[in-house]
Amino acid sequence: MILIVVKMTVRPEYTDKWLDLVEDFTQATRDEPGNLFFEWSRSVDNPNQFVLVEGFASREAGDAHVNSTHFKTAMDEMAEAIATTPQIISTEAPGNGWSAMAELTPRNV
Repeated sequence: MILIVVKMTVRPEYTDKWLDLVEDFTQATRDEPGNLFFEWSRSVDNPNQFVLVEGFASREAGDAHVNSTHFKTAMDEMAEAIATTPQIISTEAPGNGWSAMAELTPRNV
């Protein structure tokens, strides 16, 4: 699996519109055959920062994503809204998606 985490700091005037701005990109990516997950979160420390966690089934699936029309369109649209160059971690990871965490389970109440 290809695991990608991206931190994007957006301009304050785009913060409340960010998820709407990336909605088409998000849906198109989730519809890609090699996409395992594509999830946005908002930082609790910086209200203008969003974190994207992505998983792709293979290097080929990741390459297809980066070469897609919706990726190129999104990069162009996001360039106006970001405040800084995004930070990224991209690595190959074992497995094919999320696993259950062994160290923590819900208590029976």
